[in-house]
Amino acid sequence: MNFLYAGEAVLSRLDQVAPERLAISPLVKFECLVVPMRDGNLVLQHYYEQGLEHFVQLPMPEQVFVQGAQLRARFGLKTPDALHLATAQHHGCEALWTHDQRLAAASHGLAVNVLGM
Repeated sequence: MNFLYAGEAVLSRLDQVAPERLAISPLVKFECLVVPMRDGNLVLQHYYEQGLEHFVQLPMPEQVFVQGAQLRARFGLKTPDALHLATAQHHGCEALWTHDQRLAAASHGLAVNVLGM
């Protein structure tokens, strides 16, 4: 996948939604920061941290982890995927933006491929 295209596709989708309707969990921040921290790229790390502050922050209470375990056990999802989905379900989100088709069956229509591929 062309990362330039992927970035443009996501930005295009972001422009179509009111900012107060976009949310992330602490797990999203965790995953976004791993590579810049590993690479020692403080500029990119700071850029991500600033950008992520514009999203509504969804907490991940214990119930999210129990639901995530159920999703992982039932659908064989990887732990982060199960937790992303459980967080979206717990908070009653309208969609879970992803590029991972494996979430489709487990999400019952909640997972949306934002790249449309």
